[in-house]
Amino acid sequence: MICSIKQSTITPTINGSDTIFRRKNMSAIQRSLILPSLNANKSKPVLSMSKPLHVSKVESFALSRPQKRTLITCKAYEADRSEPIEASEVKSEAAKRVKIGIYFATWWALNVVFNIYNKKVLNAFPYPWLTSTLSLACGSLMMMISWATRIAEAPNTDFEFWKILFPVAVAHTIGHVAATVSMSKVAVSFTHIIKSGEPAFSVLVSRFLLGETFPPSVYMSLVPIIGGCALAAVTELNFNMIGFMGAMISNLAFVFRNIFSKRGMKGKSVSGMNYYACLSILSLFILTPFAIAVEGPQMWAAGWQTALSQIGPNFIWWLAAQSIFYHLYNQVSYMSLNEISPLTFSIGNTMKRISVIVSSIIIFHTPVQPINALGAAIAVLGTFLYSQAKQ
Repeated sequence: MICSIKQSTITPTINGSDTIFRRKNMSAIQRSLILPSLNANKSKPVLSMSKPLHVSKVESFALSRPQKRTLITCKAYEADRSEPIEASEVKSEAAKRVKIGIYFATWWALNVVFNIYNKKVLNAFPYPWLTSTLSLACGSLMMMISWATRIAEAPNTDFEFWKILFPVAVAHTIGHVAATVSMSKVAVSFTHIIKSGEPAFSVLVSRFLLGETFPPSVYMSLVPIIGGCALAAVTELNFNMIGFMGAMISNLAFVFRNIFSKRGMKGKSVSGMNYYACLSILSLFILTPFAIAVEGPQMWAAGWQTALSQIGPNFIWWLAAQSIFYHLYNQVSYMSLNEISPLTFSIGNTMKRISVIVSSIIIFHTPVQPINALGAAIAVLGTFLYSQAKQ
């Protein structure tokens, strides 16, 4: 802090953030700051102090003419502050970086675990509509319990908020179900390779439907994305058209989800964890009747018995794990989005896909041809270049 001491017959004052000194003369300043004696009245000094000030630098003072008003400027710091402000700011920035790193590591780890258990469940229980519904139901239940027990603060919402959120929830529901359908038909790695082409859909929709323009570098970054996805699809050993179209529809739906979210949620106080919780609850209400109509309780009951007979009690754990981890990884991703820029989030999302693709290939022993791996690498690289060019 910077404090100024003025010599005067008037009671001088030192203004600090936590401490105020009042004197009727300057003799107390002589004793507390250890400065040369100044002319002052002989009245008894009064000192009130909560924290001492240690002088770190005296820039100028004058003693030759005590009859004039003299300015003494000194730099000081509080006794309990043992480091400069600059060092404190650096420490705060380092702590923020560590926090973001923890968010990213947790986000990637939870996403990898979810994809593994989700694929295990779909291999034994090929009903993606019910699986998607259970994922949303589990997350909604977890958040409502958190609000009821005050572990998390409940959001302050009104009818207008839910009205604006509705198109976002529709797009989120379609994207979630389409991605799950894709994973039920093809390898996890192939689904995520195709989903890495989402930036291409984003640019095309924004350009032709919304009239937005982009610099040439953005359009150029789409070439490796589209080319890599096409190469990976053509060389995929276990190619399935339903799985391919599911991933493509998921890309398109999530693009519209992001557009609706950006346009409708500006200025809204609900964000991060609570925003995703509200999105899950509304998506659950949208999806449930469609899941019953498409698959139905009879198919679910028959599939459940088959899965239990083949897998045993572990199947229940797989189903619970994929539902819980689905909500957790999405929750962490929305929380991290509050802490970082969209560019950093986009890069993190690209790295997440790499971790999911590599881990799923290792765990499920997915056969991969070199040309297929090359296509995946080109697509992921294009996604990274897109995130750079977009900013």
